[in-house]
Amino acid sequence: MRIAVTYENGMIFQHFGHTEQLKLYDVEHGRVTGTQVVATNGQGHGALSGFLAQANADVLICGGIGSGAQTALAEAGIQLYGGVVGLADEAVNAYLAGKLSYNPDVYCSHHEHGYSCGEHVCGEDKHGCPGNGGDTNE
Repeated sequence: MRIAVTYENGMIFQHFGHTEQLKLYDVEHGRVTGTQVVATNGQGHGALSGFLAQANADVLICGGIGSGAQTALAEAGIQLYGGVVGLADEAVNAYLAGKLSYNPDVYCSHHEHGYSCGEHVCGEDKHGCPGNGGDTNE
């Protein structure tokens, strides 16, 4: 199994479509056997699902994510765990232990309201991103 996490400086990057890096975790028998950080090469939103499929990802852990990207991931057979915050390694360990806190209804709709993805952390209610319940800007 391969788990992908949107990644920046050890943390889960909070906007799927703008992540510049993914951390890939190879898992065997419920344990991480290897990791690597890969650049997304400027691919964004829907194109990232193809990038993840080519990387043989089975699972994606991320912060906010729009409906188009969610659809593309589902079509690629990649399980989505969105609305997750914190350290990437801790999230993967929680996932493997069956204890990952995520939002199955994560939806980032700020694009429809003219917001730039760089202005917030998905999860802030004022931007229409109920992903993780109200993080503050960082």
